[in-house]
Amino acid sequence: MSSRSSQKMSVKNLEINTMSTECEVRSCLSPNVHYLVCKLGLEKEENNIDIESILLNTGVICWNTIAVCIKLIEPENRIIDYVESIRCLGPVCKTVHTYMKSIIPDCFDKEYGIWFNWTNRKEVFLEIFSFLSSSETSPALCLMKLTSTLERALGDVHVMMNNECPFLLKTLLLSEELSHIFGAAVMDVLRVFMGSPKSLNLRNLLWHGFASPQEIPSMYCSMLLLMVVGLGQIFQNYKYRTDCILVHRNMFSFSQWDQLFIFPDLCEEALSLAEDLIKKSDFVLSIMLPYWQAGITAYREERYADSLMFILPQMECSLRCVYTRANNCPHRLQTAESEEFYTTFDEILAKNVKRTEINALPTMLGEPIMELLWDLLNNPEGPRIRDHLSHGEVDLMSFPRVIANDILASSLVLLYKFIGKPCKELEENEIMGKIMSSAENYSSRFHPIGKLRNQVLKCIKQLQDHNDLPRPPQDQIEKNSRFQSSELELHTKDTTLKRIIFCIQKHLPEEHRDALIVEEYIQDNSKLFHLPELWNLHISTLYCPRTVLEVVSLLRKIVSQCSKVIEQVVYSSESRYTEWMNKSLRSRQRITYIHLLHRFLKLSLQFAENLVTYTNSEKNKWSESINLIHKYFDKVELFFKAINFKEDKL
Repeated sequence: MSSRSSQKMSVKNLEINTMSTECEVRSCLSPNVHYLVCKLGLEKEENNIDIESILLNTGVICWNTIAVCIKLIEPENRIIDYVESIRCLGPVCKTVHTYMKSIIPDCFDKEYGIWFNWTNRKEVFLEIFSFLSSSETSPALCLMKLTSTLERALGDVHVMMNNECPFLLKTLLLSEELSHIFGAAVMDVLRVFMGSPKSLNLRNLLWHGFASPQEIPSMYCSMLLLMVVGLGQIFQNYKYRTDCILVHRNMFSFSQWDQLFIFPDLCEEALSLAEDLIKKSDFVLSIMLPYWQAGITAYREERYADSLMFILPQMECSLRCVYTRANNCPHRLQTAESEEFYTTFDEILAKNVKRTEINALPTMLGEPIMELLWDLLNNPEGPRIRDHLSHGEVDLMSFPRVIANDILASSLVLLYKFIGKPCKELEENEIMGKIMSSAENYSSRFHPIGKLRNQVLKCIKQLQDHNDLPRPPQDQIEKNSRFQSSELELHTKDTTLKRIIFCIQKHLPEEHRDALIVEEYIQDNSKLFHLPELWNLHISTLYCPRTVLEVVSLLRKIVSQCSKVIEQVVYSSESRYTEWMNKSLRSRQRITYIHLLHRFLKLSLQFAENLVTYTNSEKNKWSESINLIHKYFDKVELFFKAINFKEDKL
């Protein structure tokens, strides 16, 4: 890392150090939620419930023993008394947990494995069982896997009855479709464990990073795992009665791979650096340190989905801590009560706190890092990693390394920015320098503006590829002299290019205008593609006004249509060239082929000239631009139809 870069980073760190931890956070759970989750189910010390009353000799789950623990305030409306229900379920969960600890994985698979088939993710549940008591962080990891995978499986069952699946888990658990198949009493039991803010709400507490390793009783994971077995048994009986067919929805597959390589690949040295950083950085709450350690270990062991299940919730937890201090709202650090919203990534990355106050976090982190977080987590056209992972939409067994690399590297950036004391060794570390440089020079790739930039680059590349299109031998073209370009046409082409480049130059920031030399780019337009001053220019995407997004949307449609036209020209040119060389084109068809190359480009030239005029800042004729585009593509379509019709007649 250069000394100048190190100095810059040190100054930033000194500014951020004002937000360092003033007092040790003992829990991110509010007192009520802490009591509900950590103590209520353990209050009854006597336990006279035998496993035989829960699990019959045949291996069938006795739901009556479980459902009787659910206390309803309003039975007709299925309104649950969550406090009494959790208290009564406690002894049942203890008994199940003791039983689960007595079984070895092979026996568990042999006895119960078949009942996970309905989820289409049997291997995930068997892995959960094998991890149940392996470390202090395993209950949290197992519950995150279990709740997300179960949510996906229940959604598949819901879709079997109704094409649309509710987005929220609590809505899914309240659906009539699931009550019809599994029974209202069974769904009530599930609702006590997850779904409502008044319940144990295990899924949200863990996925949003509120619960520390010491705050999650492992008996709840054992209980939910056995309940998934019971759900499988109920569903199997339902299938026998109705002959229904359960079709599982396709898993989400990450795409846009070229845009996901944001950081250098994290080698062992980087992982060791991460292990050092989590001990020094004020970004990490000490009660959450085991999660960070487990996340780095999982990455090292190539368990990439597990790594993100540890790291993502902790990024949210730590950012929430910074957010609440920066915006002077400490009450939002802990879990919300039932009548309030949690402070999640959506609020943390938003422009405003409440409705009028400006969020101070973007000023602290800087715009590039905010854009990075938005791209990875929130932008609709981005990978939205946490959403897909937490809702069980991705294959945990084949999770891509590059996604885990992006998140872990992003967390390193945040860890470094909140380092407690200036550390010369870190400032001069080459790997850390590269990671920080990637983050601090980041421009959004998945915001509409970033997507437009990529579309334009693709379009330019397509146009440059026209130079490599196969062409008939020059002597054959010269025989058709009426299609050769005149000096006037060549002059017109150069004039139009000058107008376009002058237009680009005029709207560049003043410090970059001299880099665009008009005559150079007329002689060799490939240089336009390699102009770093133009394509690396940072365009702010944070909190864009709707008017800007509307203009960007229009521009993206224009570029998309241009790209389609280019593809059509390439296809037609290549197919006609093949026919030419194979001498399958008759004389008139050969003339048509050359005509295609020239007439179409003249039409496109006229279109480009008019569009340059209409979009000039002094003209601002956007409606006319839309009409021009529609007319142009109508002409293109008619042109190709006419060409094809004539050739079919020949």
